[in-house]
Amino acid sequence: MASKTGRTWLDCKNPQMADYFLRLAVKSLETLYSQLTSRGDGAADITSSKGDVEKDLLRILSCQAESAISQGNHREAVAYVQRCRDMLLRLPKDHILLLETAYLSLMCYNFGVDTYNVKKFEDSAFWLSQSYDIGKMNERYAKVLRLLATVYLEWDCERFQEKALNAVSLANKEYVSASGLYLKIRILLRCGGALTGTCCSTLNALCSDFSREVLAFEYLKRVCQHFESSPDLGTALVLHVELLLQKGKELLGKQKIEDIITGHYTGKQLTPQALTCLHVMLWDKASKHFEARDYSEALQWYNYSLSFFKAGQMDPNYAKLQRNRASCFLQLKQLEKAKEAIKEAERCDPESIFTQFSVYKIAVQENNVEKGTLNEQQETAMKALESLCENSKDEAEVLTALRSVTVQYLNVVFASTAAQQKVSHQTRLTAEQRTEEANWFRKIAWNLALQCESCPDRMRDFFVLSYQLSQLCPPDRTLLMGQKTCLLMAAAASLELCRKSLLTDQTEVLTQALEHIQTCWEVWKTLKASGNFPTDPTDTLLLLYEFEARAKLNDPKVETVLESVLDLENVETKVLETIAALAMEPPAHFPLLSKKALRVALSLHKKQPQADLDRCSMCVHSLIKLSLPSGVSEVEAHVLEEVWDYYEEALSIIAAPDDFPEMETLWLLTRAWNTGILLYSLAQYPEAEKWCGLAMSFIRHLGSLQESYETQMSGLYSEILDRLDKAKKNIIMEE
Repeated sequence: MASKTGRTWLDCKNPQMADYFLRLAVKSLETLYSQLTSRGDGAADITSSKGDVEKDLLRILSCQAESAISQGNHREAVAYVQRCRDMLLRLPKDHILLLETAYLSLMCYNFGVDTYNVKKFEDSAFWLSQSYDIGKMNERYAKVLRLLATVYLEWDCERFQEKALNAVSLANKEYVSASGLYLKIRILLRCGGALTGTCCSTLNALCSDFSREVLAFEYLKRVCQHFESSPDLGTALVLHVELLLQKGKELLGKQKIEDIITGHYTGKQLTPQALTCLHVMLWDKASKHFEARDYSEALQWYNYSLSFFKAGQMDPNYAKLQRNRASCFLQLKQLEKAKEAIKEAERCDPESIFTQFSVYKIAVQENNVEKGTLNEQQETAMKALESLCENSKDEAEVLTALRSVTVQYLNVVFASTAAQQKVSHQTRLTAEQRTEEANWFRKIAWNLALQCESCPDRMRDFFVLSYQLSQLCPPDRTLLMGQKTCLLMAAAASLELCRKSLLTDQTEVLTQALEHIQTCWEVWKTLKASGNFPTDPTDTLLLLYEFEARAKLNDPKVETVLESVLDLENVETKVLETIAALAMEPPAHFPLLSKKALRVALSLHKKQPQADLDRCSMCVHSLIKLSLPSGVSEVEAHVLEEVWDYYEEALSIIAAPDDFPEMETLWLLTRAWNTGILLYSLAQYPEAEKWCGLAMSFIRHLGSLQESYETQMSGLYSEILDRLDKAKKNIIMEE
């Protein structure tokens, strides 16, 4: 009873009295709901009663929201509606609830309309959004979204353009209508001030759906009427032509173009932007007809474009248009008209190489060799050849020209690359022709790569090109060997390019080198599957190149590469020494890997029947240098132990030959002595005495320098020993 009374007061425009009775109704329903809940949830009749109470409460809350709106209490109304929405989510989805949902959505829509009418756009936008969210989309709620878009438009178009467009686009997506299309164009025009590309794309999208084609063309008429006295009329007309052509209505499109041409010279001149769009459209249409070998039709579309150029106009596009017309005339065997068109192109753009090439083509048809070769220059020839490669459909003609250019050394790189593209992308050549051409250019690229020893980047490019061309040939053992060599050499050239420090950022080149190496591995696996290669060094070379590239890229996989090298059968010591050097060649810095390779190399040297003591000494030298770098201020105990072992190895090597390099012995002596002095300065006296004593043991292995160093070092050693004794006594006294 209280709810009906509240509703009546609300209808009588007395929201204050309505609020009183509505609050009483809410309190009563909440008390009833509490009582039902306390009885338990098991009985079906109790569950049904609770549902009825919730639906009644939903209606009363809706009335309270309506009352709050009538009193201008926006926040209070929002709270009531939000509570209603929360209840809708909990209630079962039955037919009655759908009615409640529709009612709540309609109420929010009415709130939006009321606030819109009093220019409260922010509140209106909120309520319309709520209406859509509650009711979801159908024909009815497309109307809600259109009104929401209108609110954003009139509130602040520039600020809320995106929201307005989103709303109207969503409405049109589910239920397209003339009013929705008009509203979208209205928003776009209001914000942009002109018939923008977005407007055009909207109509294009609509027209692409056959069911909306009539609507799109009908709306185009309205747009043209809207812009009848505006400079943007041309844009609408061009759009109309575009849509006609898209739908295959060429005859209607031509009629519209002829109307535009007439209007262009009778007061309805197209804007430069619209005219450019129309030219592009006309040229595209002509180009497609030309490709289909319908040269008469292509010429007609080019002539439409020509109609917009004034007589005597100087424009590069005019010259290009005349060249295109000349090409059509040549195909139609209308030589005189082709000459007239090219004459116009020469007048407008005489320096263009494309114009000169067209002159050349006409001269060839006239058998006028002298004119065709007039002012012959390499640059012009190359540009003409580029045009031929881009436009000619005759692969044999193009490849013959490319061979000629290659033989004359006009531009071998361009010719070889263009040949590779032509042979790989075209299918009109027979298999034999394809193989013959690819082989010819492959060998040329190979020979040129060998001539570029002083230019690693060119060498790499030619070897890669040779490999790419070889992929167009039937694979056999010889070809695979050639591919393997090309990829190996390309990787080597990339690494050489980095070694010469010609590039500040070497990452890209090193990454490319790894790609060549990976591809080479695949080719090499295929080759090895076809037979044995006992003396082939490919495995070793690939691992060396991969190690160098990964080391300079600071790639952690470099350790795995070293393990692969160590797993090689009969790995050479020279390979390991190279690995050790590469591990420390800037920007690489892998001292542990370098030492590991050197230790294995030293072990292999010692296993030889006749050990190469010089190489052994070099390995030991490098190991000591890596383990005990110069300039260190402290040394860890395990490092000293490791270096001591290397010194013992060095002593065993020195003891064997009589002609061991004296300077190497002196280096070992000096490094050991300096280590002892360092340890002395660090108060590590026992270790200091040990290392100085080690240094003294090398004196007897000096040749001509032994006497002078023995006298000098003995005195220093005695002094060191005295200091060590005093230091030890001081330590004992302190203890």
